[in-house]
Amino acid sequence: MSFTIVEQAPARLNRSELAVPGSNTKFLERAAQGSADMVFLDLEDAVAPDDKPQARKNIIQALNDLDWSGKTVSVRINGLDTHYCYRDVVDIVEQAGDKIDLIMIPKAGTAADIYAIDMLVTQIEAAKGFKKRIGFEMIIETALGMMNVDAIAAASPRNESLHFGVADYAASTKARTTNIGGPNADYAVLTDPDADGKREVHWGDMWHYPITRMVIAARAHGLRPIDGPFGDIKDPDGYVAQARRAAVLGCEGKWAIHPTQVDLANEVFSPSEKEVTKAKAILDAMRKAHAEGRGAVTLDGKLIDNASIKQAHVLVDLALQLATVKG
Repeated sequence: MSFTIVEQAPARLNRSELAVPGSNTKFLERAAQGSADMVFLDLEDAVAPDDKPQARKNIIQALNDLDWSGKTVSVRINGLDTHYCYRDVVDIVEQAGDKIDLIMIPKAGTAADIYAIDMLVTQIEAAKGFKKRIGFEMIIETALGMMNVDAIAAASPRNESLHFGVADYAASTKARTTNIGGPNADYAVLTDPDADGKREVHWGDMWHYPITRMVIAARAHGLRPIDGPFGDIKDPDGYVAQARRAAVLGCEGKWAIHPTQVDLANEVFSPSEKEVTKAKAILDAMRKAHAEGRGAVTLDGKLIDNASIKQAHVLVDLALQLATVKG
């Protein structure tokens, strides 16, 4: 372990994060009653420009009037390059700052972006006398943001998570796709011809690098990495496949842009009973090995060592966290 100890962001269950347009009061009411671990009430992409002032009022009323217990609540403000941003922060935090847990900052491009929002929120919290500190979620969805992802992750003690915004990232990098997440048939390789001259096509994951890069930056700074949207709400299998890929790469959860995706995310990012049982067996085996003065041991024919302990604790700790929530 490095002498530099990484301070971890507050532990929050973040398997599913439901996007809820602030312009639709019925959706706000349903979100408060749904099964998502987190919800972000959206003032940005899901709201037309003419509707933004009313959406802001809707969100403030929903935060103050609805029961959000059992959920982590975030508000996605408009980008810093718009004239809506400052009013989003001022109105939401002044009028309902004690009701939200997080602010989601879209299109985070530099550390200075985070600093600017931090300054506003800090002053409002002090003026209002709020005791609970609002955290930040940052969406990495531009080439500039990906280039500066380490500085963004370290920009404020309020930072809690990084999210991959695949659609805007694709536009920013001028990627040749119009899908919101998912694979692309053109991102593939051909095998060499076999004896009969036949060649197979193997699709690749065109988003592997940016998600991995985001995960590294998040973990290096103690933040939660979260995968973003999957646009085809009629393709649950495709959603699950992308969520599993994100989980393998180290993400803790994924966006749900439709309520039908919430339970899918919750299932993918919850450890199975088999996985938890195996993790507990690893911990038991290592405790026995340490008692006997050994640093490594085999279990079911596979080597396990101190690194295995850390991996096992991730699953066991998540299972305990889920049990606490369900209990």
